[in-house]
Amino acid sequence: MDVEILSRIQFAFTVSFHYIYPPLSIGLGVILVAMEGAYLKTGDKIYEKMTRFWIKIFALIFGIGVATGIVMEFEFGTNWATYSRYVGDIFGSALAAEGIFAFALESGFLGLLIFGWNKVSPKVHFFATIMVALGSMFSAIWIVVANSWQQTPAGYHIVGEGMKARAEITDFWAMVFNPSSVDRLSHVIIGAFLAGSFLVLSVHAYYLLKNRHVELSQKAFKIALVVASISGLLQLFTGHHSANGVAINQPAKLAAFEGHYDSLKAADMYLVGYVNQKEQTVTGVKISGGLSFLIHNNFTTPVKGLNAFAENNRPKQVNAVFQTYHLMVAIGVTLIGLTLFAMFLWWRGKLFSYKWLLTIFSFSVVLPQLANQLGWFSAEMGRQPWVVYGLLRTSDALSKSVKANQVMFSLFLFTFIYATLFALFIYLLNKKIQHGFEEHEAIPEHSKRNNPLLN
Repeated sequence: MDVEILSRIQFAFTVSFHYIYPPLSIGLGVILVAMEGAYLKTGDKIYEKMTRFWIKIFALIFGIGVATGIVMEFEFGTNWATYSRYVGDIFGSALAAEGIFAFALESGFLGLLIFGWNKVSPKVHFFATIMVALGSMFSAIWIVVANSWQQTPAGYHIVGEGMKARAEITDFWAMVFNPSSVDRLSHVIIGAFLAGSFLVLSVHAYYLLKNRHVELSQKAFKIALVVASISGLLQLFTGHHSANGVAINQPAKLAAFEGHYDSLKAADMYLVGYVNQKEQTVTGVKISGGLSFLIHNNFTTPVKGLNAFAENNRPKQVNAVFQTYHLMVAIGVTLIGLTLFAMFLWWRGKLFSYKWLLTIFSFSVVLPQLANQLGWFSAEMGRQPWVVYGLLRTSDALSKSVKANQVMFSLFLFTFIYATLFALFIYLLNKKIQHGFEEHEAIPEHSKRNNPLLN
């Protein structure tokens, strides 16, 4: 493999591994605010106990997330030096803002969040919880802004020529509020809420199946279920709105999402399918004119297809973009169906009556993670062959002095280190979950009566 492919694989691996953790910390931060808020409102020690437990999990996720994110900043300089020079003014501003307004806020209050129990007033500690949650979201804001600028550049001009050309900010707020940033940010944040809430749902479903911490787990499960249900429905709206933006700003990417080639025809929407790039056809289950309806509100209006673009200006791996996009959508719909069904059972007073449902929730933690990863893969592969859309090609963004064998060696090294970190994370997380809250505490009789699985 050549340097470009290896460098793309390396960056995709490192960023994908890192992205396991920020969505969990963002989503879990919101859950912590809800849990501690319930404790302040009711004075119920059960809410305090669950908050303390999940703060320790949050600290573990935060620590691993910071460690895994550092590598990417070095990769910009080692593997993508031309890119770094080209977007340095843009990325530098966004990353500086993240450090000042987000990371400093989050890490500054994290110590108070973890060690402040019984040392500050409950209201001050709750304030620290809110600040940590906001800090995690602010980090996402600036990272997504920087990435969105690559998708839809705005507020800049080009200085220099040839290999010395670089983008320079002319309007900071136009750069921040570029045409795709708000849509993409809302979609990313809601995806993070789903990741965090399903982690909580998974752990407490496990406890309920094992008849441990029953009353506490029922309350925590309900908090997370509300967040997950609202987030799932909001994700439908943000996803649709984001797709409309892609239709305007990146029509080649939208066409790749559905394997649509012919600009003279209405675009179908596929539920499942396979793209034959050689024949430029798609085989699968479809809604005829479905994409046209979503974009133009009717089933017959043509949608710009891949054939409207020169072959070197459209994604090469159309089937990969198609599959990752459709898998993301399928998982999102599954999450909505699962949470709405659970809410219906809650309304009927039977939320905790079925072991099979709790078993599904105990394993469901992987679904939002998969959807988040697949969404990024479809977005980034769909942007190709551009690293900055319409301005800088991926092939031109590489460092000129890096060799393929060097990238291969570092890829193997990163794989080993990240696998070790992941194993450590799973070990520590599992150890904390297995330990539970207070192992010596007996299950209250009224909790047993409230759980049909114990009767």
